[in-house]
Amino acid sequence: MIINHPLLGPRDAAEFVVKGDVSLIDRPDGMTADMTQMHDYAYLRDNPAGTHQELWYHEQGDRSWLVVTRSTTTHEVTKVEMARDVARSRGRSA
Repeated sequence: MIINHPLLGPRDAAEFVVKGDVSLIDRPDGMTADMTQMHDYAYLRDNPAGTHQELWYHEQGDRSWLVVTRSTTTHEVTKVEMARDVARSRGRSA
């Protein structure tokens, strides 16, 4: 599978590590969140069939974080964005 990195161009997926659902960007504040919020953040995940957004880490490259939109059934990648840009668009600092 080829990941079209926004800065580096096409890269083999073997250079990356999939870290999970993009909702991990929205981490609760560990100082103010209650145990239920932290539990839900750490353990509850959707397992969709079809289009899904995931966090990918470019471990064997520039060490950037990406949000990859792909189909979990066909593995077709339809969009690749820098995670910092997605976090900013959600109102989170990156």
